[in-house]
Amino acid sequence: MGQLFALVIVVVAVIVLAKLVRIVPQGYEWTVETFGRYTRTLSPGLHFLIPVYQTVGRRMNMMEQVLDVPSQDVITKDNAVVRVDGVVFYQVLDAAKAAYEVANLEQAALALVMTNIRTVLGSMDLDESLSQRDAINAKLLRVVDEATHPWGVKVNRIEIKDIAPPRDLIDSMARQMKAEREKRANILDAEGFRQAAILKAEGEKQSVILAAEGEKEAAFRAAEARERSAEAEAKATSMVSEAIANGNVNALNYFVANKYVEALKEMANSPNQKMLLLPIEATGILGSLAGIAELAKESMSQQQAGGARRVPPAMG
Repeated sequence: MGQLFALVIVVVAVIVLAKLVRIVPQGYEWTVETFGRYTRTLSPGLHFLIPVYQTVGRRMNMMEQVLDVPSQDVITKDNAVVRVDGVVFYQVLDAAKAAYEVANLEQAALALVMTNIRTVLGSMDLDESLSQRDAINAKLLRVVDEATHPWGVKVNRIEIKDIAPPRDLIDSMARQMKAEREKRANILDAEGFRQAAILKAEGEKQSVILAAEGEKEAAFRAAEARERSAEAEAKATSMVSEAIANGNVNALNYFVANKYVEALKEMANSPNQKMLLLPIEATGILGSLAGIAELAKESMSQQQAGGARRVPPAMG
């Protein structure tokens, strides 16, 4: 009988000691209730509680946690049905609020995220929902974090994992993408042809300009040659006229014979003439040639006489 009583005393002591000493592990916080009412929060480490008077209320995980959002069907602004799922990263900052402000924290957070996913995607059309995933995540994070703040919870990130439109929409989008690529290819081809035509026209323009510049230069050179020829002709005519004025008839014969020969040359070189039959008086031509010879002799005699006059007289 005494052994049994001792055993009971030992069991009661162990139970009391277990109720008295509490060790909170790292990453957790425990709430303390006094007769069912929250009084304080136990941080990680060794703590002592008064048995029966004080009890542990909730054991809250203070580490960042991951909550999977199951897939759900969402109707976009343009009435397209897409299937969306995601993931939420959150952390409890206030153990008392997370324990007593909401009945089931995970369920409440999950319902809040799913509701806001439908709200955000419902305000966007299909193209926006597929291309603006970062904007969707930012909107969801802002709204959900604000809603969970009274619960002592901080929502760090919300990520949409997948947005899957129906199969017929995927096929339609593939055809649209193919048509868009073909359109861009045709535009690039047309742009290439346009640039090639512009370059070709520019080259032809430069070629015409250069040809015109060449013709202008050639015309200028020809005009200059004609001007010099005319000056020489005028000078020759002046010299012949001066010789005639001085009484030298042979100069006139030379001038007439020269013009006569040039006229015959021009008539012979004409493309419309195949045969030239003209009455030519031989004595006239010979007389002209004789006049040319006499003119040359007279010119040489004058040059020699002038040279003799320039020789100084010999010294006695």
